[in-house]
Amino acid sequence: MTWSEVLEPIKNSEYFITLWAKVNREYKERQCFPPKNKIFRALELTSFEEVEVVIIGQDPYHNDGQANGLCFSVSEGVPAPPSLKNIFKELQEDLHISRTQKELDDWAGQGVLLLNATLTVQAHQPNSHKDLGWESFTDYIIQQISEKKENVVFVLWGAFAQKKAALIDDSKHYILTSSHPSPFSVYRGFFGSKPFSKINEYLRSKHKKTIVWG
Repeated sequence: MTWSEVLEPIKNSEYFITLWAKVNREYKERQCFPPKNKIFRALELTSFEEVEVVIIGQDPYHNDGQANGLCFSVSEGVPAPPSLKNIFKELQEDLHISRTQKELDDWAGQGVLLLNATLTVQAHQPNSHKDLGWESFTDYIIQQISEKKENVVFVLWGAFAQKKAALIDDSKHYILTSSHPSPFSVYRGFFGSKPFSKINEYLRSKHKKTIVWG
């Protein structure tokens, strides 16, 4: 199946038409991120058939040049935000991989869907689009992956993402949880959680290709 087939019912709904009209208005009247042509980039870089891992973020980075359509990722030349720095610290600790490439396109190309729950944000206003209606759309994506696929790893970092566990059938998928990599919570269980090795161990146990994280 393709994303077009999976998403056709919701994209043709009155709900989505209304949501997209709101998004268009926001982009017309205010500076918003990511660039409009990158709103659905996570789906463009990771096809439905290829999804092996889903990492769920809250909403895009809100400062100039940061958001590129993939959660936690920034474009090269942009300083790494604190959460991304902490993700890389844990990667170093977990698998001894020293990663400097801040764009996570290579992860996306290996089947890691880097999905924000809210796909847009007003510049310099974190979580400003949380009431626009995006979550019904991204919840639908999570549910469809859960329903139509098997043995996917869902990575839920922090309390916000962990609420999405209710959408996932844990009898046929692996749900990996810990605190969020942000500076406020990173010492409450993210550091030392070894997510990267755990993901690869699970994929290996299901005779799937492991992710090259470096």
